[in-house]
Amino acid sequence: MSLARRLISAGFSDLEKGERFLAAPELEGLEQEALFSGLSLAASPDTALQSLVRLIEKNPGLKTLAAADPDTSEPLYRLLGASEALGEFLMRRPEHLDVFNTKVSPEPLSASSDELRSLLLRSVKADPGSLRPIAGLTGLPAYTALRAAYRRGLTELAIKDLCAASPQDFMPAVGAELADLAGAAIEAALAVSRAEATGQFDAEEVAGVGLAVIGMGKCGARELNYISDVDVIYVMEAADLDDARAATIGTALASGISRAISSFAPEPGLWEVDANLRPEGKSGPLVRTLASHLSYYARWAESWEFQALLKARTIAGDRDLGQRYEEAVQPLVWASAGREGFVESVQAMRRRVTDHIPAAEEQRQIKLGRGGLRDVEFTVQLLQLVHGKSDESLRCRDTTSAIAALSAGGYIGRVDAAAFDNAYRYLRVLEHRIQLFQLRRTHLMPVAEDAQRFLAKAVLGPFALERPHPDQLIGAWQKTKRAVRDLHERIFYRPLLNTAAKLSSEDAKLSPEAAQGRLAALGYLDPQGAMRHIEALTAGVSRRAALQRQLLPILLGWLAEGVDPDAGLLAFRRVSEALGTTHWYLGLLRDSQAAAERLCQVLANSRLIADLLEVSPESVAWLGSDKDLAPIPFDAQWQEIQSKLSRHPDPGGAMRLIRLIRRREILRTAIADSAGLLDQDAVGLALAEADRAAVLGALHVAEAAVTDAGPLKTDVLVVAMGRQGGREIGYGSDADVMYVHRARPGFTDAEAQEQATTIVARISSLLTQPLKPAIMAERVLQVDADLRPEGKNGAMVRSLDSYAEYYRRWSLIWEAQALLRARPMAGSDELARDFVRLIDPIRYPDELSEQDVREIRRIKARVESERLPRGADPARHVKLGRGGLSDVEWLVQLIQLQHAGKHPELRSTSTLEALAAAERLALIGKGDAGLLRQAWKLASRIRSANVIVTGRASDLLPSSRRDLEAVARWCGYAPGTAGKFEEDYLRLSRRARSVFEKKFYGT
Repeated sequence: MSLARRLISAGFSDLEKGERFLAAPELEGLEQEALFSGLSLAASPDTALQSLVRLIEKNPGLKTLAAADPDTSEPLYRLLGASEALGEFLMRRPEHLDVFNTKVSPEPLSASSDELRSLLLRSVKADPGSLRPIAGLTGLPAYTALRAAYRRGLTELAIKDLCAASPQDFMPAVGAELADLAGAAIEAALAVSRAEATGQFDAEEVAGVGLAVIGMGKCGARELNYISDVDVIYVMEAADLDDARAATIGTALASGISRAISSFAPEPGLWEVDANLRPEGKSGPLVRTLASHLSYYARWAESWEFQALLKARTIAGDRDLGQRYEEAVQPLVWASAGREGFVESVQAMRRRVTDHIPAAEEQRQIKLGRGGLRDVEFTVQLLQLVHGKSDESLRCRDTTSAIAALSAGGYIGRVDAAAFDNAYRYLRVLEHRIQLFQLRRTHLMPVAEDAQRFLAKAVLGPFALERPHPDQLIGAWQKTKRAVRDLHERIFYRPLLNTAAKLSSEDAKLSPEAAQGRLAALGYLDPQGAMRHIEALTAGVSRRAALQRQLLPILLGWLAEGVDPDAGLLAFRRVSEALGTTHWYLGLLRDSQAAAERLCQVLANSRLIADLLEVSPESVAWLGSDKDLAPIPFDAQWQEIQSKLSRHPDPGGAMRLIRLIRRREILRTAIADSAGLLDQDAVGLALAEADRAAVLGALHVAEAAVTDAGPLKTDVLVVAMGRQGGREIGYGSDADVMYVHRARPGFTDAEAQEQATTIVARISSLLTQPLKPAIMAERVLQVDADLRPEGKNGAMVRSLDSYAEYYRRWSLIWEAQALLRARPMAGSDELARDFVRLIDPIRYPDELSEQDVREIRRIKARVESERLPRGADPARHVKLGRGGLSDVEWLVQLIQLQHAGKHPELRSTSTLEALAAAERLALIGKGDAGLLRQAWKLASRIRSANVIVTGRASDLLPSSRRDLEAVARWCGYAPGTAGKFEEDYLRLSRRARSVFEKKFYGT
């Protein structure tokens, strides 16, 4: 193999320079086989070769290590190929080349913080055992020794990091050791500063000033980068000195730390010591007493400062003072989420960070950009601050531990937590590898292809032999960014956070003592019973119980906004128990405020929906999606029913599935109605379509049953009548129908009539008979055929010819009126067309005689006097009472009978459509039509609301104040305005009655 090909195979980017360095005299005698084996381990073989040549030039003995077997030389090649800066450090400080004389491990152990502290203190000749160490070196010698010792520790850590089997698994340990190393450097710098201060102040005064260095940000959290500013806050105390003198000395000590760390010296500075997170920032004093800090936080601190204090940890100086500081600020941190607008302020701060990224850097940012590290960190910190006030398990500083704690507590789903954790580790490893190369503080993805090629290799573990193309690196990074941004937007802007943040710590903890008082204050009538439900839901250590403990403090408040929170909580318990350990249920309530609020609303306000959800709890999944709550069209329902029929030939099994589909669609419609997603017309249509699909299914099952004994002899048509025909039904409506049949060719009328009678009898039975096992909470569809010719005395089903003969010879005006709302519902399409052609001339006559008008008025008066239940208040009966549904419908139907023959616009089975047409034709005034429409809609809404609220059908405006309040809310009235609602209905119905009497009776 040629040298050029070998260089390409080894991953070199600059072949010319690679050949030149391979020919360097320093490598003379070094076998190329051993050299290339080592260089193949390097992320950047170009950099590794150049650094190796320069190091051998200064220390020829290194050639032996370079020629050794890969197990021995691995630390050398991996470090030199990953960090040009640390290679240059070893060129400056060849006395540290023994750092390579170590045996690497795929699972390396971290150096302890005490070990690092002792190492750095000894480098400046300070006693690690002293409470306030003082260095034996000062000035440039001290700075140089400290920085060299630090970089020695950094090099040792980098070797462990680069040789670890999984860089992402080892990443948290790297961040922790970097923070401990930084803390040790600051400890040594403080020792140097104390020594230097004794030349400026009295030695006893210096010794009497205690200074605690509080690490903030990533250093405080023990997740530091390879190169980063170290954020600190200085706390001082001096019992025997006046405040001004103590502050002067404390400021000198703090300034001396920065000088030792970053001022000019033969060994370059390490990083900036940044104290800008202190109270008042750059404008405030560099050092403060503990009391001064607490005074500031109590009076002036902003929300972001408490978020920053989440990471506060003593990293150097007086440990006792630092511990007292931490203990003092912790309660402030965990109470901060209760501040007004806290959640919004944190969210706004994250947006500001993104908005201030320079345009040229926006797409390259690993840390600050969309889908970057800050998205993870802000999300995790906000969840910690909101929920940590009541859950101490969340009070951890570093991000990976916090993600694990949030997942264990159920605050983030396990899948989301794993994705967040993996993404965060990957992005941190990217950041580490970019920074390690030149030890420069950068968070930008490089643009040069060579740099991307190096990075693509560097982020892999030592067991990965491939050298990925830069496109693979960019693809993986972009995919990670998208995943992080999606998680961030779903969790960081989770609406529940605002509600949870406003709970007191006692309310959030849901302790029995706090809960009893809160339940009573919220309006629960039986706090002890409610507490039993809460204890049943939250008992134990399961993930489900943890999630319930997180959610219930919020849900209890939402349930209390309903009319019957006690019933709502009981229903919530039953739904939760029915769903058991279902993985999605509590996660849905946690992640979707819409779902959680909707569930609480329907459970505390609607007996019907609560009962239905208890027996079909899987429907809770719809609550989080408006799309899932959209009514299923008739065609889709019928297709589903046909599929069920094909697999369940037995009538009982088939009807069970058909009726379950209807029950499901009633529930879907009711929830969508409660959420305000459907208007009244859409509700009526959705319920009518569900009934239509069920009736059509029952017809097919009935026909299949009779054909088991022979051929189908007749076609049957089910005709919807009344409100069903107008598709204006409510939740308590029956199905008013008529049955029509027509004999098939080859069969006599008698044979067809007999079979049709059997079929229609089966339809009613199939839709209403109890099933085993029973369909729980089903609102059985009662089929009523009383509007057929001759009413209850007439045949249940007639042939089309029989209908034609009857209507020609004997029909009465009330039957023509009933036909105004006749609409084919199920059965033969051809028969349906013929039936409509038959009845149109009857229901839309060319003219209506005065005798017929008088008869209609007589029947209406009789209905009012005879059918109104005994003892019922006519003013409160929404169907038959004053200004109720009957008044509006009879008036509209009279107009249709009088004018539809000449005006096709009036030919509608819908009351409201016909009323609108009459208004357009000036057959009724605009004001009167508007009043009638309003009254009809409100009466219809009340009728449906009675079923929704109590689970029972009723045509009366409720007298019970609780039921009246619930009905009022369902009708769109604000809580507490049931009295106004009642007054509005009574006034509206009086006015509607006045219009009715004027137009119907001509009075």
